[in-house]
Amino acid sequence: MKAVVMNQTGDTGALAYVEWPDPVPGRGMVLVQIAVAGVNFMDIGVRQGMAWNEMPNPKILGVEGAGRVLAVGEGVEGFEIGQRVAWVYAPCSYAQKIAIAAASLVPIPDGIDDKTAASVMMQGLTASHFATDFHPVQPGDIAFVHAAAGGLGLLLTQIIKLRGGRVIGRVSSTGKVAVAAAAGADHVIVDTDGKFVEKARELSGGEGVHVVFDGSGPSTFQGSLDVLRRSGTFCWYGPVLGGPGAIDIMSLPRSIKLGYAVFFDHIHTPELLRAHSARLFSWIAEGKLKVHVGGVYPLADAAQAHADMASRATTGKLLLVP
Repeated sequence: MKAVVMNQTGDTGALAYVEWPDPVPGRGMVLVQIAVAGVNFMDIGVRQGMAWNEMPNPKILGVEGAGRVLAVGEGVEGFEIGQRVAWVYAPCSYAQKIAIAAASLVPIPDGIDDKTAASVMMQGLTASHFATDFHPVQPGDIAFVHAAAGGLGLLLTQIIKLRGGRVIGRVSSTGKVAVAAAAGADHVIVDTDGKFVEKARELSGGEGVHVVFDGSGPSTFQGSLDVLRRSGTFCWYGPVLGGPGAIDIMSLPRSIKLGYAVFFDHIHTPELLRAHSARLFSWIAEGKLKVHVGGVYPLADAAQAHADMASRATTGKLLLVP
């Protein structure tokens, strides 16, 4: 089969499109023909040496995708050859085939295409965790969403709106305003310098927002603190861009609540993975949640997808097709 591997830590030149041995499903595993693989910032982090360092190079990148079952290993129940499935956080997804634990798979319902299914596994489940578990958005809550035109930001905005909240989105260019607004953002601030606080507080009636979702790295950390109202919630994520450094908890202002949200806590059992995935698919089928695919690349062009994502010029979800 063909696969995209990283030969060493580095820039996009570390990636290569190569022949690779076909995987063989062991006990409890399923062999899947990959139809679509998702591109995520964590893939860039792996390439840059921020994760998976215990895995020797060369190694296949990618953790998310959708496809069709080719074979099932011993002991597998609930999946059959020909069935369409999707997954999240299964290493080696930048390939034509993958052997994956059955517990990590979710069935794709009829009416949901492969690209849509692959687009909501990582970012959709993350957005669901943020707005329903980490900070269960209540009607009338005002949320500040960084990178509001990205794949995660667009889904998060829609889920906040589904729960009756209001959204102030931040984007990096005027060209992204319409995309964020189309997802339901009530206000969109264009900002590249971290100077969003005054406008956001004005839009929230001077009190600040109830919750801020920030995966933009240390450059926005202080601004996100400043934009919160009393007892507001700071949802921090996105380790690829780095953390804010040591924090003196007694310096946190206005009785705010600060936490690092990890989507695995939303899907820490197969039952939760399938239940939350099914809810996302249901929202999509009902027209309540729309997926914005910002780019579809041949698998061989994974390096270009990485470069485009890192440039911050893209909107929505980026996908690879083997």
